[in-house]
Amino acid sequence: MTHPISPLGAIHTVFSLVPVVAGIYSFVRYYKIDPKTRAGSVYLISLTLSVATSFGVSSTGGLNAGHAFGLVVLLAAYAGAYVPALSFLGRARPYLGAFGLSFSFLLSFVPGTNETLTRLPIAHPLADHPMAPVVLNTLALWLGLFIIGFAAQCRQIHSRNKVLVRT
Repeated sequence: MTHPISPLGAIHTVFSLVPVVAGIYSFVRYYKIDPKTRAGSVYLISLTLSVATSFGVSSTGGLNAGHAFGLVVLLAAYAGAYVPALSFLGRARPYLGAFGLSFSFLLSFVPGTNETLTRLPIAHPLADHPMAPVVLNTLALWLGLFIIGFAAQCRQIHSRNKVLVRT
C-alpha cells in the first residue's frame, strides 16, 4: 500500500535527488567526491538539506530511526570532508576521506532505495515493505558497487602517492 507524499515530502525528495546527481557526477569526473570541487560542495550542501528536510517528514509523527540514520550519513560525509586536515592521521588521510564521503553516498541509498521500491510504480510498488527481497537485493548491489568503487579509489590514491614519492 503506497503512502501519500506531502508537499514537504516532495521538497525533501527533490533535495534528496541532488546529492545523488552530484555524487555520480563527482565519481565520473573526479573518481571521488571532492569537497574542494563545485560538485563536492553541492553534494555536501544538498545532503545536509535532504537530512534537514527529513525531520519534517515522518510517517510516525515524530523522530524515528530514519532521522538518526540521516545524522549518521551526515557524520560520515563531513568526517570524510574534514579528515584530510587531520595531520596526525598521516598517509591514511586520503583513504579515510575517500571512505567517509563514498560511505555517506552508499548510506544515502538505503532510505532512497526503500522509499523508491515501496512507492513505485504507484499502481503496484515493487516492494511492500523495507525487508522485501527486491529491496535487500538492491541494497546488496549498492554495497557491491561501493566495495568495487572504494577499492578503485584506494588503488588510485596509492598510485598517486607512489608517483609523488618518486619525484
